[in-house]
Amino acid sequence: MLKIHGIPRSRAFRCIWAAEEAGLPYEVIPIGFQPGFKLERAVAINPNNKIPALEDGDLVLFESLAINLHIAAKAGAPLMPAGDDAARVMQWTLWTATEVEPHVMRWSYNAYLKPEAERVASEAAAGKDLLDARLKVLEGELAQRPWLVGAGFTIADLNLASVLYGSWMNGYDYAPFPKVKAWIEACLTRPAALRARKLRE
Repeated sequence: MLKIHGIPRSRAFRCIWAAEEAGLPYEVIPIGFQPGFKLERAVAINPNNKIPALEDGDLVLFESLAINLHIAAKAGAPLMPAGDDAARVMQWTLWTATEVEPHVMRWSYNAYLKPEAERVASEAAAGKDLLDARLKVLEGELAQRPWLVGAGFTIADLNLASVLYGSWMNGYDYAPFPKVKAWIEACLTRPAALRARKLRE
């Protein structure tokens, strides 16, 4: 039984979705937020005191995308392919963490997450400009194939789509990127994604 520490309305959503896709039993150990994005209580198993964290037997992991790679590896193909495609999954997952998430969060904090009085319009605009540049790259890739790796949905798609989920739900303009828009909708309307989304929406 996987133990996912967090709540669905946090980055733990990504891990819940991954567990649903993998068909693995899991339990959510609820740890939520107080005002100002402060945790309700300490996460003793995570030295960073952040959520999510995962317990899988004796294994303890932090970092949501690393947790997802572990869950996918337990499930195997098609969620985690083998050979060269496994390397491509790693490539896209790291691209998600380094090239996408900082900019989507810069936009998100200043578009809908922070109280309105604390939002800075210029920061939201800067985040959007930088994210749009990455979405242009993604648009070119998805013009060549329907999914990030190979012919089917993998954990690479889940990791990227889960990072973009909040922006997609909160009015980000994906219209200039029709391939991306169709891809993210395909990802987030999968049965496992809908089950995970039901827990948080």
